[in-house]
Amino acid sequence: MVLRPPVVPMLAQAAETIPAPPRTGPGLAYELKYDGHRLLIFTPSEPGGRVLLQTRRGALVQDAIPDLVATADQLPAGLVLDGEVLAWDVEAGALSFEGLQRRAAARARSAPALVARWPALYVAFDVLQADGADLTALPYAERRRRLEVLFAARALTSPWTLCPMTTDLATAADWLESWTDVAGLEGVVAKPMGASYQGGRRAWTKIKRRDTTEAVIGAITGTLARPQLLVLGRYDHEGRLHTVGRTVTLRPEQARPVAERLAPASPGHPWDGVQFAASWGSRDVLDVTLVCPDLVAEISADRAIDRGGVFRHPLRFKRLRLDVTPVDVPGFGVGPAPAVD
Repeated sequence: MVLRPPVVPMLAQAAETIPAPPRTGPGLAYELKYDGHRLLIFTPSEPGGRVLLQTRRGALVQDAIPDLVATADQLPAGLVLDGEVLAWDVEAGALSFEGLQRRAAARARSAPALVARWPALYVAFDVLQADGADLTALPYAERRRRLEVLFAARALTSPWTLCPMTTDLATAADWLESWTDVAGLEGVVAKPMGASYQGGRRAWTKIKRRDTTEAVIGAITGTLARPQLLVLGRYDHEGRLHTVGRTVTLRPEQARPVAERLAPASPGHPWDGVQFAASWGSRDVLDVTLVCPDLVAEISADRAIDRGGVFRHPLRFKRLRLDVTPVDVPGFGVGPAPAVD
């Protein structure tokens, strides 16, 4: 049966560490995890058909990414690929999530103008259909073999990239530690070699690199006596305090020592009149209380960071750094800089 959109993609559950392969059985594959948007690509089975691009949620977005559609003639008919679409910032010479967001939001009329600045790249990590035949019941190891044969036989070049894969745990650990220093790479995904493709099921495991760093507590939700989450900032070279992110909700044992040190904001707080989004890209606004920005929090952050230095995902509060002052905190735009000694 020919696959047609919408196809529910297979998903991953988060973990803190890379799982070791089982002692028996087919084992695990480890793939690089890119910081992009999930995208399934369908090439037509019949002449004259359209190339279709489907998001994780089932929307068709081929009009927003015409450069991928235009180069899909490199692919065979009746193919369905699963992977990530990325955007290359030509001016910066690096992958850009901000550029990808611009591309994803573009309408058909404005999309071509964005192609020159942020051309799309596609990293394929699975093949769900080939020559019109459904491959989802096959084990990952066989699907991966067919994907590698496809790339070799077609001599596929940019924008088509085969996702790196290894079965060696030590190599995967090195990827997580070293390769994620590159913008656009955020971790590793572990996949059972013997598993079929099960749409909607979280049978893969994703492990994102996390770094420990510091930021200044500038506001809270909740009350001074029971802060719920922290709104964090960093100073730029001109002494302005910029918002860089917020934490997840504090556990009671985390909130208590913070509450003991919090002081209400004095007049002239740098965030007077500022509204804070409930999450990155959200229009919902947090109800916050400004506090004196003299406390430093040690936090754990993943690698999803805007060029401006804003963390896109909620941060994890680890502890207060009473031995550190705000001037010791990494400056705005530095990203997940190493923790202060």
